[in-house]
Parts: sequence; C-alpha cells; structure tokens
Amino acid sequence: MPNDTVAKPREGVDQDQFLNILSREDAIERFEAALFPRDVPSERKSLADSLGRALAADIVAPIDVPPFDRSNVDGFAVRSADLASAGESAPARISLNDEVIACGKAPVQPVLTGTATSIATGGPVPRGADAIVMVEHTQPLGADAIEIRRAASPGQFVSYAGSDIARGETLLRGGTMIGSREIGMLAACGIADVSVVRRPRVAVMSTGDELVQPGQTLRPGAIYDTNGAIVTAAVIENGGDPIFVGAIADDEKILEAAMREALADCDMLVLSGGTSKGAGDVSHRIIARLGLPGIIAHGVALKPGKPLCLAVCDGKIVVILPGFPTSAMFTFHDIIVPLLRRLAGLPPRAEAQVSAKIPVRIASELGRTEFVMVSLVAADGGLIAYPSGKGSGAITSFAQADGFLRIDALADQMPAGTETAVTLFTPHVRVPDLVIIGSHCTGLDLVTAPLARAGLSVRSISVGSLGGIAAAKRGECDLAPIHLFDEKTGRYNTPFLAEGLELVPGWRRMQGIVFRVDDPRFEGLNAQDAVHAALADPACIMVNRNQGAGTRILIDRLLGSARPNGYWNQPKSHNAVAAAVGQHRADWGMTTAPVARASGLGFIPLAEEHYDFAVVTSRKQRPAVQAFLAALVSPESHAALAGAGFRPATTES
Repeated sequence: MPNDTVAKPREGVDQDQFLNILSREDAIERFEAALFPRDVPSERKSLADSLGRALAADIVAPIDVPPFDRSNVDGFAVRSADLASAGESAPARISLNDEVIACGKAPVQPVLTGTATSIATGGPVPRGADAIVMVEHTQPLGADAIEIRRAASPGQFVSYAGSDIARGETLLRGGTMIGSREIGMLAACGIADVSVVRRPRVAVMSTGDELVQPGQTLRPGAIYDTNGAIVTAAVIENGGDPIFVGAIADDEKILEAAMREALADCDMLVLSGGTSKGAGDVSHRIIARLGLPGIIAHGVALKPGKPLCLAVCDGKIVVILPGFPTSAMFTFHDIIVPLLRRLAGLPPRAEAQVSAKIPVRIASELGRTEFVMVSLVAADGGLIAYPSGKGSGAITSFAQADGFLRIDALADQMPAGTETAVTLFTPHVRVPDLVIIGSHCTGLDLVTAPLARAGLSVRSISVGSLGGIAAAKRGECDLAPIHLFDEKTGRYNTPFLAEGLELVPGWRRMQGIVFRVDDPRFEGLNAQDAVHAALADPACIMVNRNQGAGTRILIDRLLGSARPNGYWNQPKSHNAVAAAVGQHRADWGMTTAPVARASGLGFIPLAEEHYDFAVVTSRKQRPAVQAFLAALVSPESHAALAGAGFRPATTES
C-alpha cells in the first residue's frame, strides 16, 4: 500500500480506541474475531528440523512395522506342532538346518517338519516356522540337532508384521507436537521429512529515543532496551520465528517505514512503547494507515497493561505492548501468547496453579483486572504468596517471581489472609530451601553464595526490618535480617524480638551521610553538622528512606521535627539513595559506606549499625538454616564481608 493511502476502518471499528477502554475478555473476543478463521501455512522439514514443531496434517503409515515376522529372542525357529508332546520325560529331537538367520538377513531355507533354524533376535522368521524356542531351553545333540523338553505355542516369541504399526493406519494426527518419540515413529516408517506448521514470522521492534541496545554505551538519560530481548525470547518459547528489527526513534516517518517493511516480510509485528497519550507516541496513529480493519482495541482494563493496542492490518497482526517491561510481558503472555501458539499449531500453554495465602492487604483499582506477581514461600499452614512491590517498570519482578494472582476488576483490594489461586510461570514450583525476609544488604549475597553452590535454593524478599520481624512472627520465613535501633535502651535489634525468635549476630556496617565529592556544603563536617548545614540551605534537597527501614529511624533521629525539601522522597534501598545523589536529583541522604564507595560519593560516618538476623527458633534446626549459620561464621564469609567494607560481628560486638 503506498504511504499516502489511508485505509478506511471497518464499519463498527473505532480507530480512536484511546478513550474506549475494553475489558480483557472483550478485547480478546474482538481480536480473535478479526483474525479467524484463517489458513495456517505449512512447510516441509527434515525429521531433525521438525523437532518441537506441529504437524500440519495427518500422517498415514506407508509400511508395516515391523515389515516382517521377526524373532524376539535368540533361539531356534520351529514348527510348534513338532513340540506338542515335548516334555521332561519325552524330549523332542529336532534336526538343525544349515542356515543361521541374523538381523538384516532374509532366510533362504524353509523350516520343514522335524527341523529348526538358528535365529538371532530381530531376525526374520523363515517359511514354515510359527514359533521361536529360546536357546536356553534347548540342549545340543552334536552339530546338527537339538533336544527340546517343553512345548511351544504358535506365535511364541514372534512379533508379526504390522503388530506395532500397520500399513495404512494413522500414525500421527495433524497438530501433534513432534518430540523425540514421534521422530522415532516416523523414522521406523522410513519417513525422512514431514509437513509442519510454518512458524509465524514475528518482527520485534522497540520504540523510543531513549533506548540503547545492550553492549552499547549508555548515554545520560537513556536506558537499555530490555523489551526487545525479552519479547524475542518469548516468541521463540512459544513457537514463533522472531526477527529483531531493533529500536526505532519516535519519528513518525521513520517508524512508519520500518513498520511497513516489517509487515511486508512477517506475519506479525510486535512493538513495545508508543501506546499512551504522549506527544511522542505515534505508533497507534501509523496503524490507521497500514490496512484494514486497523485498530481492534486500544486500551484494555488490565493492570499492568492498560495501554495495550491490538490491530489487524490486511491480515497481518500488529501488537503494540506497553513500554514498561512488566506491563509488556504480562500482556504478551496473557493475550498474545495464546494467539501465537495457535498460529504455530501448538497446543495452549499448560498453566499450573497452586493455592496460597497472601500475608498483606493488596490494594487494587476498581474497573481493571489486576495481575500481581508473587514469590512463594512455605509456612506451617501452607504456601504464602508475597506480592512484588517493584512496579511495572521492574524487569526483575517478572524474572524472580514464581507466578501471579488475579484480582477481579470489581474488587478494590484483596484482604490480608485471603486464600487465592496463584498461576505459576513454570509447570512446577520449588519451594525455596531457605527463606529470608527483611532488610536487604549486599552482604547477604556473599554469605548465601556457598549455599547456592551447594545446591540449596535461597529466596530473599526485601520488606524492611519491621516487615521482616512481622513475617518471622507469623512463621513465614526462616530468618529476618534487621537493623533496628531502640531509643529507650540504646541497643540494636534485641529489644524488637518476640517469643519464638532469637538473635544471631551478622555484621556491622557504617551508616552515614552521602554527598557528591564536589559539594563544599558537606566537606570536612561531621554528620550532625552536615545535617545542620543542609537544613540551613533551602536549596539543599535530601533523599529519605522508606518507613519501616532501620535507616529511616536514624534519619528521623537526626532531623527531629524538621522536614526538609525531599523528605517525602522515600526509596526502598541504599543504592537508590546513592543514585539520587549521584544524579543530582538530591544533594544528600543516608546510606552505607560500601554503597557510597561503589558509587564514588563522599561519605560522612554517623553510626556503625548492627545488621543481625532474627531466627525463627522452631526452624533453626532445618538443614538450610544450619547451612546459613555455618556460612555466616566461616572464614571465607568473613573475608568476603571485610573485603566489601563490612565488619563481621562476634558474639561480643
């Protein structure tokens, strides 16, 4: 279609679907109605290349398998009638023919009455014989005869021609997934190539001026293109043949040309980004010019995934996924994967589900079906599903979760304690051997590394020190890393323990004020004076920490009643604080010395905090917990912690 040709939309299909948000079910129904029925193209492939593909049509066996009557054992081909009266007291004497039948050798001599022919396993049964006697059941009588002391029934140890596969029978049905067993069946019939459903060719394209491909230098304000790699891999996993086009800038002419070129060679085009209402989001406008019927749905009542755009342009499928990785992958797996597998001739994706209880209330938005990724841990009462709080922009949320739960569009929350179904990302879930819930620290990776090398799986969920204590009290974890300072006693962690919990020393890490090394407002000051200097300058912006974090307690002690500019900016990690300062979004905050050092920032020590572990006493003797405790005090872990800037604790420190 020429570039200046504008396709007229099909009657009843609104090209500006922007404000017409469809339910998930309506969007899927309309999309499938616009696509099907349609012919599924096929191609010939050799057996080796057909692995994992779907047969395009039934296959009828061209020969019998086996193609002749054959022996199942090493022995002698005989006439069963000659042995009808044979027994221990009346053995039958049988003369041997001078032929030995081996595999691949056609017999020449018939077996006449009173004779037998030596035969190997798999050898063709000779004319006249109707049974095989095992060599173990015979005795030689010189070189030309044998003695048999038991009767043989007709058909004994014989596999008849066609007993496995009969000529003319349907060997495999169209749509069958070809695996190693199917290849064996085809090879047994002498079939060298088969007609399989052609893999849908899927062009994968990312859009956005900010995208940089992995391996290239990351310029300021840019991000690496994760969606391109993820979608390409997901297409392969679900039977498609991906062609990664790359990242295209938000230029309407350039993008339209790239989309037209991709659709000319492919069955489907999947883009990510460019579906919302921003001025730079031009993809949906281009679709209206690419063919009929055009946009089927633009905006689906999903969370994450609302900006999803579905279109059909002259029989070609166009999908524009949201830009955030988690949103993109949820919508792709939920709506696009079933379609892709259908086009590839593959069966629907098998989805396993388990029942689990959620430990905390999950708020939801009325009117949108919400999918919440969760990590599963085992508790005394069954499985617990911890929701991921990283947001739709977090790629690790999708990669590290075990599955997801669904909140109906008519609900505004899922209350704590709700027992719900969790759809797994993999067919089976392996409950981790060790569950750690609480405050995160990079030192944890150093201590748990030996456990991973020993084959133990470790699940670490970062919810803050107070959240970890609560999880430990509920029996949802083996241990909770905490660093909580008690104002009344002047002690770390111990005052926060409850019955059933005991403290195991971890390590000491220096907390302090972090700033850019070229900022003269903080140079040469102690922590208290640095905070006073920051409070005295209205232009000085801080970055805080989330409530429930041990670091937040230290910050609030320093600030007292002051609430400086930036106080309500509350990221959940030490690294996020360092990034905010390093990128000039804030001027100061509080983090640990190792994080400050790794980020190249100035650091003013404030207090050496105790990063310890509240261990659930009833779980202390579990093998994985014992392995962790042993690793915690090992010389190797102590050396690794010290090298990273931490001070390993002793029972006295």
